[in-house]
Amino acid sequence: MPAKEGAHRWPSRLPFYYGWLIVGIAFVTMAIAVSARTAFSLLLPPLIDEFGWHRGVVAGAFSFGFLFSAVLSPIVGRVMDRHGPRVVIESGVCLLTAGLFLAPAIKEPWQLYATLGVLVGGGANLMTFTAQSLYLPNWFARRRGLAISIAFTGVGIGAIALLPLLQTIIGQEGWRASCWTMGLLVLLVLGPLNLLVRRKPQDIGLLPDGASSVPGAGKTRSALTIVDPAWASVDWTIARAMRTGRFWWIVLGYFLALVAWYVVQVHQTKYLIDVGFSPLVAAWALGIVSVVAIPGQIGFGALSDRIGREWVWSAGCFGFAVCYAALIALERVPSSSLLYLMVISQGFLGYALTSVMGPIVAEIFEGPHYGAIFGTITVALVRGSSMASMWVGSGSISGLSTAMTSPLRSRTLYSTVGAVVSSSRSNSRSRRSCTISMCSKPRKPQRNPKPSAVDDSGS
Repeated sequence: MPAKEGAHRWPSRLPFYYGWLIVGIAFVTMAIAVSARTAFSLLLPPLIDEFGWHRGVVAGAFSFGFLFSAVLSPIVGRVMDRHGPRVVIESGVCLLTAGLFLAPAIKEPWQLYATLGVLVGGGANLMTFTAQSLYLPNWFARRRGLAISIAFTGVGIGAIALLPLLQTIIGQEGWRASCWTMGLLVLLVLGPLNLLVRRKPQDIGLLPDGASSVPGAGKTRSALTIVDPAWASVDWTIARAMRTGRFWWIVLGYFLALVAWYVVQVHQTKYLIDVGFSPLVAAWALGIVSVVAIPGQIGFGALSDRIGREWVWSAGCFGFAVCYAALIALERVPSSSLLYLMVISQGFLGYALTSVMGPIVAEIFEGPHYGAIFGTITVALVRGSSMASMWVGSGSISGLSTAMTSPLRSRTLYSTVGAVVSSSRSNSRSRRSCTISMCSKPRKPQRNPKPSAVDDSGS
């Protein structure tokens, strides 16, 4: 008991809410873990040069890691529900570190797939977007979008700070030294840091947003934030959620959004070179996307707390629509102004989608089984990213150049428009079925509300 009381006492004595420390830890974790996974693109050339393997064989390890993550995601959600984020994230630290430490010893393609594919890809999945979205929403209610967006901007900071460093190490010491460096960073920084993470503020005697624990205060707020008591009172399990139309609208929206996202992200650099820009300018454009995404994610995340998640989601999808329009125009008129438009719309608007993906699911299917539900939906995210490569690669030319021509141009357009329609469909229905934080303005419930059917058809 004394040890437990001590664990509860010191967080409450901090001059700030412990949830912001959780956000800071998530920020650092995202910066390092995502950079460790995306550094695969830096390892690709030296691996091909050293072993002489076909480019498709080497690149396939990265895709294989994504497929493994898709299988892992529902399991991650269930483990998070039962054992909390420390078990999940520290397991990710072990897997990611093992993959990076074992990678320098690879001699055969299967070893590449086992280390940089399964171990690094699976470990990163336990530490990044999926895992963080499973517990961060518990710590905030009024500022949920802002908090998650700040945590996720760690990805952009990590790309700016770590990837150039790793490229320098590869150039001077070789790719093996970069793996050892990244492995030590994960083990020595993320391992100890994530021991401070907790699943929810109640575990250490606090309330979301650092609210007062005055008796009755929480109850009053809860009463004022429920639009549909019938929906909110349901103990949502994955089986119950899958019987609702809203669940499948979210799955469709997330899937299509990730198709639109990865079609441009993976092949943007090659496409810009093909239409006449220099490799340096093309690389610069990719880097600037991550930079402008930082204020976009934070700003739109905070805005979603005020005007509703559905508006920010639609703005993000609109950003990708503008991005594709600019890319199509660049093929005929390769101007700097169109390049700037493409970069800003993609990074500032499009990347804001990550700030609301977790809150949307958390606020519609809130409850002890949220992790399992979101983990299952994450399969659609991973599938969308892998499907993007399949669609782009099925054309007559290659990469994004093909995606911008018929019939793939229509596919990417349908993906963007479909993402807006499907997710806005689920969000608009949430105005009368779930917690008020999905809505634009708080509204008091009716005195004698008529319960709506929770097994809705989505019509």
